[in-house]
Amino acid sequence: MKKSLRRSTSVMELSVLDLIPVRSRQTTAQALHASTRLAQKADGLGYTRYWVAEHHNMKAVASTNPAVLIALVASRTERIRVGSGGVMLPNHAPLVVAEQFALLEAAAPGRIDLGIGRAPGSDPVVTAVLAQSGATSDVNRFPNNVSDIIALLATDGATVELTSGKEYSLRSTPVADGSPTVWLLGSSDYSATLAASFGLPYVFANHFAGRGADRALDLYRSGFQPSVHAEKPQTFMTANAVVAESSDEAYAQALPNLLQMARLRTNKPMGPLDTIEEAEAAETDALTEEFIQQALDGYIIGDPATAAAKAQALARQYDVDELMVSPVAGSYDADPLEAIPARERTLELLASELLTVD
Repeated sequence: MKKSLRRSTSVMELSVLDLIPVRSRQTTAQALHASTRLAQKADGLGYTRYWVAEHHNMKAVASTNPAVLIALVASRTERIRVGSGGVMLPNHAPLVVAEQFALLEAAAPGRIDLGIGRAPGSDPVVTAVLAQSGATSDVNRFPNNVSDIIALLATDGATVELTSGKEYSLRSTPVADGSPTVWLLGSSDYSATLAASFGLPYVFANHFAGRGADRALDLYRSGFQPSVHAEKPQTFMTANAVVAESSDEAYAQALPNLLQMARLRTNKPMGPLDTIEEAEAAETDALTEEFIQQALDGYIIGDPATAAAKAQALARQYDVDELMVSPVAGSYDADPLEAIPARERTLELLASELLTVD
């Protein structure tokens, strides 16, 4: 008999964002196996969504192709919604995105979210390679491309007019009986304003930005235009999270991610994610330490009760009823390579405080 899942009446919904981290001595295959386990854990615990990111040419991140990863995760889970956080639209032709997600929706009806972002999610080398191959779209056409994707995903398709002046019908899939939910993602006023004008659901990338959420969400809510996509503003935000049996253990598990983010922000060389022992032994300078202390304010870190209180406070502060956590706990040297026990434990302990499973 399947478990009956219900949320505690006093708490918001919880979801998961996964970048598919790759740590020292771990292969891509092992990292994917670990994330598949994590998705199955989230599915069983009653989390609402499991989204995968899009980043390129990073030694510590295997989340390069959201559509492929969504197919993998959806096939290994039963009820959780699976989506992209997000597809970085400048890297893709709108028709290709629409076709991919129309097929995903057909394969897992009612469970697919298409989160779309405006940033490239890559370094200049990747951007140049994609542009050279003609695979990219003009970032200045972002609003038009979002409109095109929405139209192409509609069950009756879209009408396009070519340079010849003739009109043709175009569908992302031959006979669709549903379409994925489209979300706009961002950490700026631009994305919030655009989502409001389209009447689309919106996600603020708090796990990455760490500031500007108040203004972005105010712009989104105040400018929202009801649409067939949403009758009223629908939004949530992301946050990095590490939860352990004790706060000291949680902070130790958070250190590899904090160091990696500090290296990114300070333009230092980056490799695979450190293990906890490697992070503790790493030499740091004053700038790195300063960044880590600043970043800690935006993380949900602590024992279960402390972390749950931080999550609830964040949700109240920004008036959201859903929080998407990126479980960034690191691994010990002795941990299995095909699993990340501390990430799974983060989801378990947070759910034990904020979700109820019968």
